[in-house]
Formats: sequence, C-alpha cells, structure tokens
Amino acid sequence: MGGRMSEELDPRGHVLVPEHRVLSKEEGEEVLRRYRVKPHQLPLIKSSDPVARAIGAKPGDIVEIKRESFTAGRALAYRYVVEG
Repeated sequence: MGGRMSEELDPRGHVLVPEHRVLSKEEGEEVLRRYRVKPHQLPLIKSSDPVARAIGAKPGDIVEIKRESFTAGRALAYRYVVEG
C-alpha cells in the first residue's frame, strides 16, 4: 500500500463541489465583455486543480462555476485557467 491509486477520484460527485464547466471561446469572450475585464483579471484556477483536470480545462480556458446560494438562489463565478 502507500502508493498512488491508478485512477484518480472524480471530485465532481461530492456534495460540496459546485458544478464546473469550460466555456466555449465565444462564451468566454462574452463574459470578458460583460464584465469589462481581461482574462488575467478573473480569479485563477490551476490546470492541476482536481476539478479542472476532471473537466479537461486547459490553460487559457475560462471555467464557469454554478453555486447554490441561500440568498441569491444561484450564483455564477468565473475562473481563468493557468498552468500549474
């Protein structure tokens, strides 16, 4: 024992992990226009993050995160994928 498991666990099924998805290039450009920001001004997520790996996010992608919110019902957040 003590070695790495041959298969990684997929964190997306956990109750505390919100829904993540990689936006298309067009969707990402629309998010940047809507918020009037450059990609590097978004919060970052490393490509090595377990959820980023599970959804196939690559550096340069923008990830949308859907969270359930007691006050807002649903809240969207965006992350820019960086190497790491």
